[in-house]
Parts: sequence; structure tokens; C-alpha cells
Amino acid sequence: MKGSIVILGAGESGTGAALLAEAMGYSVFVSDMGKLGANYHQELEQAGIAFEEGRHTEDMVFSADIIVKSPGIPDTAPLIVSARAKDIPIISEIEFAGKFIPEEAKTVLITGTNGKTTTTMLTHHILVQAGKKAALGGNVGTALSRLVLKGGYDVYVIEVSSFQLDGMFDFHANYATVLNVTPDHLDRYDYQMQRYTDSKFRVLQNMAEDDHFVYCLEAPVVADEIEKRQPKAHLHPVTTQEDFSADAYVNGETLVVKAGPDEWYYHTVQMTLQGPHNEINAMVAATFARLLGADKEDIRQGLNNFSNAPHRMEPVGTIKEVEFINDSKGTNVDAVKQSLASFPGKSIVWVAGGIDKGNDYSQLESLVREKVRATVLLGKDNEKLRAFSEGLGKPVKETQDVNESVKLSLDFAQPGDVVLLSPACSSFDLFNNFAERGDLWRIAVMQLTNNSIDD
Repeated sequence: MKGSIVILGAGESGTGAALLAEAMGYSVFVSDMGKLGANYHQELEQAGIAFEEGRHTEDMVFSADIIVKSPGIPDTAPLIVSARAKDIPIISEIEFAGKFIPEEAKTVLITGTNGKTTTTMLTHHILVQAGKKAALGGNVGTALSRLVLKGGYDVYVIEVSSFQLDGMFDFHANYATVLNVTPDHLDRYDYQMQRYTDSKFRVLQNMAEDDHFVYCLEAPVVADEIEKRQPKAHLHPVTTQEDFSADAYVNGETLVVKAGPDEWYYHTVQMTLQGPHNEINAMVAATFARLLGADKEDIRQGLNNFSNAPHRMEPVGTIKEVEFINDSKGTNVDAVKQSLASFPGKSIVWVAGGIDKGNDYSQLESLVREKVRATVLLGKDNEKLRAFSEGLGKPVKETQDVNESVKLSLDFAQPGDVVLLSPACSSFDLFNNFAERGDLWRIAVMQLTNNSIDD
């Protein structure tokens, strides 16, 4: 027996960690303050793993040699504070799983405030296209522990959040990126931007001279931190500017990627992803793929046939020559800024609103002034967004009904316009999460599409 391990939180990451720990010979106990999902309940029972729900029994928790903590539990939770006072190591599921990744396998860590899910999925998609035995996991869905337990992979492509990184200490990334760092989740970091930034840059902490770090020159916080930290890893800067010194750059409508044995060119008009931010995501993914030995034609095909995750610039329908785009995942100002810039030559009806995160909407002023025809606010309290939009002379309508938000948007729009759901706010005033908001909005668009066809 390797010792005792307590896992706090029995969602996907906690259950995955429990299954891996059991297989590796630990004495495992799982504790969740809430009610376990039926599928996780069944998995733990079938594996013979002890667990509790609806409480944390402190005697059991404090008897652990190691605690694996769900990323949703803040470090300030009294149980965590007490465990630390007892010098019990507290780590994340990613950190725990990393201890059992075979040495010959490669790891790719992808983080950033925005774009990390798209870049993670795209990197994985290209590697699979290239015939690599690549695993996709972490914050994007499947717990890394499950993938490690399954085994048989050459490379693990892992999305990591700042909360997961906070519990990582010895994990070694062979390839990594911090796509960007803009204000988000600052309530978890005492509203100190540097603390949030430091969390993101934990991806660097064990990288060595033969590892590779890819980053964007247009992400000012990232570029400044690289200059300050001077990482040991090989650096691969990318840029949407025509900068021949970068390892990947944009030349007109062509992506140029210099990583790998020779230069590679790709015409962006073929790419399924839209917007300059997705050009960055594509360059990062292509750079990783080239460094991992993917063939140029496989990368080209991967970019051509990639389907992004839902709620991330997702086309959901066209009504009367007006295109509807679901970007419900756009829950901060920087994400919305990128999305608004993704439709050159088109006017936008912007659907926004929800629970404001202390946003500074002035960052959007030039884009909204230039591109937005009207604003539809979907949420309970949109006073700040209303004042911002009306201050720029934009007509505004408010609603708390998803179906009405689609109808109001279509009333404002003209043929050739885009209706963009990119809220800049969290969803918890009217919805359980951003996914539910996006799903219901997609359904509303589809219903109105069908009604328009019937008419």
C-alpha cells in the first residue's frame, strides 16, 4: 500500500483521480459536500472505493497522507486551511495524474484566459489527423487520471485552468503555452492581477532546456512575463503581424509556421475558425504539431476540417440572410473584443448581459462604435451595459427571455448582418452555466428558423 489519499470533490476530476489512485495501490477515500452524480456514484461503488456525500468528515480528511482537491474548492475554504496547517500535501488531479505518465510520453499544457479550449482541441485534432496516439483531457472534459489509467498514448494534450495550476508543483510539461492573460477570476486571487498571472505561469516551473514554450507577441502580459522570467525552454513566439523573426506569423491571408524542419504555409481562407484570435490559436496548434513531428499536409487537413466546441463562435443558423453566432463562452471583455473583431465588413447586433464581473467596457468602445448596429441585453441587471451602449448612441432592448432575445435581434438586423451572442458576463442570473445559456439560445434560433421557413 502506497499510503492513504483523500479526494475532495467527486466530479469528473475527483472520480478519475480516485480510480487511478485505487489502481496504483493507494488507500482511497472520496468526500464531497454535495450530492454525487449518478454516474460517478456508480463508478466508485463498482470500484469498491469508499466515499461520502453531503459532508466532509474531518477525521477522515485529516488522516490523509495526500489530499487531491477539486479545482472548484478555493484555498481559503476552512477545511483546506486546516489541512495545510497540519502539513498535509494538497495537490490537483492533474498533478496527481502526472506522477504516472510514462517517461516516453510527451505532455502539452495549454492555458490562458481565453482560447485554451479551442487551442487544446485543435492541437489534439491535428495530432490525431497525423496518426499520433494523442489523448485529450484536463479542463476540457475527461480527467487526465482516466487517460493515464487507460494508457497507450504517445502524447497528452491537456487544457489547464489557473485553479488546476495552483495545485501543481512537480508536473513537467514538454510543451506549453500561456495564450493570454487578462482579468478574470480575480476574486480567487485577492483581486491582484499579478497573483492570477503567476498562477498561469506555473506551466513553466519544471520546463527544461529541451522543452518548448509557444507564446503570442500580441499578448502584452505574456510577453512581459517571458522577458522577466527568462524560461529555460526553447521559445517560439507567434504573431498576427508580418514579423519574420517570429516562429509563426501572418503574411496577408497566409499563416507562415517556421517550427519544424522547414517552413509551412497555410491560406487562412480555408480555415473553419474565424477571427484574428483564431489565427493565433491555429499558429500555436500548428507549431506544437510540427514540433511533435506532424506532417504539413496532416496539419492542413486538420485546420480545414476542425469543428470547434459548442458556444465558441458557433454558427447556429441563418434567418433572412442574418447569421446567428453562439459565443456564450465569451464571459469576459477580452473574449468579446476578439469576437466582435471577427466579422470584417459586417454590422453586428450584439447580444450581451448577465452578471457583471466588474468589467471595464471602455476597452470595447471603438469596436462597438464601429461595428455594432444595436445591443440586446439578456439578463436581470444590465444597467452598466445599457449605459455603455446608449452612451455610444446604440439602440438597446432588454429582456430576460431567450426566445425574445433572438426575435429582438432579428428586428434590429439587416440582411448581411451578424447576430452575436457574446455576453461579456457570467450566466448565473438566468441560467445554470454558459452552456445552458448557449444551448437554449441555439434552440431559440433554430425554432425561429423553422418558423421563417414555414412562413
